[in-house]
Amino acid sequence: MNRGFFRSTAVVGATTLLSRITGLAREMVFAAIIPAVMLEVYVLANQIPNLLRRLFAEGAFSQAFVPVVAEYRAKRSTDEVRDLVDSVAGTLGGVLAIVSILGVIVAPLIVWLCAPGFASKQAGQYELAVEALRWTFPYLLFVSLTALAGGVLNSYQKFALPAFASVVLNVVMIVFAAWISPYFEQPVLALAAGVFVGGIVQVVMQVPALLRMRLVRWPRWNPQHEAVRRIALLMGPAIIGSSMGQLSVMLSTAIASLLADGSMTWLFFADRLVEFPLGVFSIALATVILPSLSAHHAKQTPAEFAETLAWALRLVCLIVIPASVAMLVLAGPLTVVIYHRGKFSGFDVDMTQRALMAFSLALLGWSLIKVLATGYYARQDTKGPVRVAMRSLGLTMALNVVVVAALWFTGNLKSAGAHTLLALTNGVGAMLNAGLLYVGLARMGIIQPGHVMRGMLARIVIASSAMAALLAWLGGDLAFWLDSHTSTRVLRLSGLIVAGIVVYFGVLWLLGVRAKQFRLQPPGPAGESPL
Repeated sequence: MNRGFFRSTAVVGATTLLSRITGLAREMVFAAIIPAVMLEVYVLANQIPNLLRRLFAEGAFSQAFVPVVAEYRAKRSTDEVRDLVDSVAGTLGGVLAIVSILGVIVAPLIVWLCAPGFASKQAGQYELAVEALRWTFPYLLFVSLTALAGGVLNSYQKFALPAFASVVLNVVMIVFAAWISPYFEQPVLALAAGVFVGGIVQVVMQVPALLRMRLVRWPRWNPQHEAVRRIALLMGPAIIGSSMGQLSVMLSTAIASLLADGSMTWLFFADRLVEFPLGVFSIALATVILPSLSAHHAKQTPAEFAETLAWALRLVCLIVIPASVAMLVLAGPLTVVIYHRGKFSGFDVDMTQRALMAFSLALLGWSLIKVLATGYYARQDTKGPVRVAMRSLGLTMALNVVVVAALWFTGNLKSAGAHTLLALTNGVGAMLNAGLLYVGLARMGIIQPGHVMRGMLARIVIASSAMAALLAWLGGDLAFWLDSHTSTRVLRLSGLIVAGIVVYFGVLWLLGVRAKQFRLQPPGPAGESPL
């Protein structure tokens, strides 16, 4: 079981790593050919369907769908699983097709609501954003069907193909940006067209695997199917819960559109760097444990459920805490190495670096949320995360209102660097969300805090601090990185990363931490978790 988890996590992590690498390559191309101000058009047009994607596809739908599929697989026949997939695909596809058509029609209103500042920016930016959104909005339908296919494959312990779908999307978008954009009067529209085409390719590539497994015949509209109705009921609270986080992001976007030109782009590029470790490790880990946690719940084996969740949290602490610290210390060098070329100026580097430093707090919070929320969804409990998300959203919105009011009263609404405060408020909200999820699981007896993990956390913090001191000493100032040749930047950053890893794990070893402490252990006689 332990080897299976590590192998599955490694497969998803490696494939997701390739996805993040191609994603960074995609952003590097974008930054080089399109100025930060005009790139805001793509950021908005891409963000809206992606927020809905996280709401319907990766959010509420996946969290409700995967546990039900796991239950059907454990207790029902293959034919019943096939009927479930056909009914969900047809019903979900029909609903989202209507939503996509409506989104294309009301695109002007959506842009006005989500980015009110566009009306006062460069002439034509609002109209261009509307046209770009009409290209990207149907991606919601395509990516939701991709998530459905991926959920089925993941339930059968097939993780590589669903994870590889995002790699294909990135490649398609790189092709559109690098080679097709010159044929567009406005190159930024080529990026939006790439989202549309890439979404179609993602769906098509999943179908052969489902056909080989004989898990799909033909999608059909069947909202009366027992599992479809149950998934819909589970999705209701999950949609509300997921929408809390997405509403927070949309509020931040609306505020960012009112700030200095380029603020949305700087936040976008910083967020993409945060998504790299989040996707490679945290999302991969949550993806792998959800089917197993769901199976443990269906088989009524609470001790194995608790130990699996505790094991995942130990790994998050081991990997994500030092990653967050390193991101804070190396924000400048990372931004220079990845983005500083072509249209992306030194000023853009400075602004993105500030946002990335603020987002380093959010990385830890988001990673913990991914794993902790899985503990609820695997038990088909979608109401608990809703209550938690509403509280954290309340805090984030209150902080955003305070930030905007303070900037407006002091006359700094358009000042450079104001966008950093938005990244920071999202980090505070994420940490509150994670903390409340943890407390909820502890109160239910699913997580049992113990002295072992408290001592481990202290050693992880000490090792991360030693690593941070080394990186700060060797890193140098931003001017050095801006003036260096590309090869020098890459070599020095690579050396810093290797040195940081060696120091971190070396200090952990000196403090008595061994690999066996992070293996998935059989539960104790009382079902106690070592966390």
